[in-house]
Amino acid sequence: MMHIYKYFILIPLSILLTNCGDTNGSKKSSLSINIDAKSLMLGDTLNLSINDPQKQEITKVSYELNGKSIDKNSILTNITLGQKEITAKVTLGDKIETLTKSVQIFNNVIPSYYKYEVVNTYPHDITSYTQGLEFYNGELYESTGQKTESKLRKVNFETGEVLKNLDLEDQYFGEGLTILNDKIYQLTWQAKRGFVYDVNTFEKLSTFNYGTSKEGWGICNDGETLYKSDGTEKIYLLNPENLSEKGHIEVYTEKGKIPNLNEMEWIDGKIFANIYQKNGVLIINPKTGGVEGVIDFKPLRKLVTQHPELDVLNGIAYHPERKTIFVTGKNWDKVFEVKIKKQ
Repeated sequence: MMHIYKYFILIPLSILLTNCGDTNGSKKSSLSINIDAKSLMLGDTLNLSINDPQKQEITKVSYELNGKSIDKNSILTNITLGQKEITAKVTLGDKIETLTKSVQIFNNVIPSYYKYEVVNTYPHDITSYTQGLEFYNGELYESTGQKTESKLRKVNFETGEVLKNLDLEDQYFGEGLTILNDKIYQLTWQAKRGFVYDVNTFEKLSTFNYGTSKEGWGICNDGETLYKSDGTEKIYLLNPENLSEKGHIEVYTEKGKIPNLNEMEWIDGKIFANIYQKNGVLIINPKTGGVEGVIDFKPLRKLVTQHPELDVLNGIAYHPERKTIFVTGKNWDKVFEVKIKKQ
């Protein structure tokens, strides 16, 4: 099964080092931050020190990790993964030099592999370029893409009948959706704009613009916070009231970052994320960004009608009462209800 794991991970990335000069910017500092490790993982000890080839008289050193004060021997716990910046303020007599060093923090576990069992198969509109899929109060909602063809729908999952439909304006390319407190949040791709609707009437209540994230891909929620992907390794945390970004996590294995995060679903405290064009799903710890599991759904694509417009898997919906996951893809004519189990 190692080929499945390699399918999702990237080549390990080296730690990047960048040193800044003194606070006056007059010359490059001879000092630098040293870490007694070739790479860093969650749970490691930093073991920080200052390289001082000129043997200057250092009277004080203080360290920060992404703006938060840390000790020189801090253990990497209660921290998210990914790119971080270590800052050292070094006192030399009456002068203070500020040094920085960029590091990457990797996950400290190897992802588990999950197998799946198809328990039911249902019809799906073969013309739907599925971008988002989610159950709410037992009803299935779907967002589809492509300019001039994007839609918001409520669907009878057993028959495939479209119960309610709203066409997006032609300039928008629909992306993921999630539902919280009777409000549907729908993303668009490159327009940097999302929409909020009443779940019962599909009335558009408001629009919102993206912040640091440049595109809209997938979105899910944990009952309080919205989680938004933008096609990178980052998942942004959004306030559902004003849609402002209140931080992000970066998705990493013990080998490297995982980009192209797309459709997402919140399931039992974890984020399940489809990787664009990979026909598989990652199970992500939302507190750290660490990948804890991998599900390879690639065989499902062979079970749908093969046609020129057939595209990749992209649709994950959890049914909490049935405790099953519904998956489909772009222009697939079937939705598969599955159960998963750790191997």
